[in-house]
Amino acid sequence: QVQLVESGGGLVQTGGSLRLSCAASVRTFNSYVMAWFRQAPGKEREFVAAITWNGPIIYGADSVKGRFTISRDNAKNTVYLQMNALKPEDTAVYYCAARLVIKTQYEYWGQGTQVTVSS
Repeated sequence: QVQLVESGGGLVQTGGSLRLSCAASVRTFNSYVMAWFRQAPGKEREFVAAITWNGPIIYGADSVKGRFTISRDNAKNTVYLQMNALKPEDTAVYYCAARLVIKTQYEYWGQGTQVTVSS
């Protein structure tokens, strides 16, 4: 069983930055693809970004490219999402997710952390 705990959310003004962290309680962290999703009120969950153990990265919506950066520290079993130039439309609950490299569906999810961007 993998447990994921997010932190770092909060209230920030337009143009500000936040860094989300997700700590994973798992022995074989390198075996997992780590990802961030978000869900705004009244909207479906949206894929933000994913990263494999050795670096290949996928970003989701074009709206976050160039502003958000996903990274991971395998020694700390932690994945990060650096969010810069935040916009009100980035307001959402952000979720950390994990899946084994050989799987296609994300099996494990954190509880979510709220990010609110004020205009």
